[in-house]
Amino acid sequence: MGLYKNWCDATREKDKRKRYWTYVEKDGGRDEIRDDLAETIRSHYDRLQRIAEDVERLGYNVAAKILSEAMPQTPKGRSGDLGEILATELVEEEIGLRVPVRRLRYKDGRNMAMRGDDFIGAGYDGAGEKLWLLKGEAKSNKVLGKTTVTSARKVLNRDNGRCTPDSLLFVANRLLESNDPDDNELGRSLRDEVGLKTLRADRIDHMLFTVSGNGPHASLKDDLDATGTNRDHYVVNIHVEDHQDFIAAMYQEAEDLGDD
Repeated sequence: MGLYKNWCDATREKDKRKRYWTYVEKDGGRDEIRDDLAETIRSHYDRLQRIAEDVERLGYNVAAKILSEAMPQTPKGRSGDLGEILATELVEEEIGLRVPVRRLRYKDGRNMAMRGDDFIGAGYDGAGEKLWLLKGEAKSNKVLGKTTVTSARKVLNRDNGRCTPDSLLFVANRLLESNDPDDNELGRSLRDEVGLKTLRADRIDHMLFTVSGNGPHASLKDDLDATGTNRDHYVVNIHVEDHQDFIAAMYQEAEDLGDD
């Protein structure tokens, strides 16, 4: 789909294993990706095929009500969820790892934040043999500041920088329930890692992902500069000036399934 390619202009800086990426909306970029992003948001709460089946059985209005029941209705809930959605899409589009489980489909309540790592990217190295992980923390704020950045880094560093066992096991078990042999293989690798903990730090990348109305706060670069060099670090900011209006509009778009 190329969500970010069509939506934003990117600036990327790299210093050894540290990457600092900032994105700013292109003129007309939001209109370019509006429909695709709305569909992407839906897909994080339910399978698109299942939504289509609801439409066929019950019509657009009832299908939209069912979908709406899975989506948060508070500004805070929507902001947090959209941060995770945009982070997931960035990992898969720009880094090439899979975020194999759309965990927002498994929330206990639509307005509740989920516990554990915000997103986990997974795959294998170039030889296709050794497991590779990315542990991610996503923050979405109208005004991003140092307190939020410091808090996110603290979460990334917990468990000695490893993906938390409960988060990794959750992903592993969902993959093992799949009918796809590749999903099963990856799920088995993740489940083994929960018990064996054999992955070295240099194969567990970290991403601090932010979307904010005030753009990249200086604390983001300071935070990246202070990190170690034993793993790949990604610090990312998506600048959306009308942050709250953008979120409200995109959820309205996502909930509207149309009538044709």
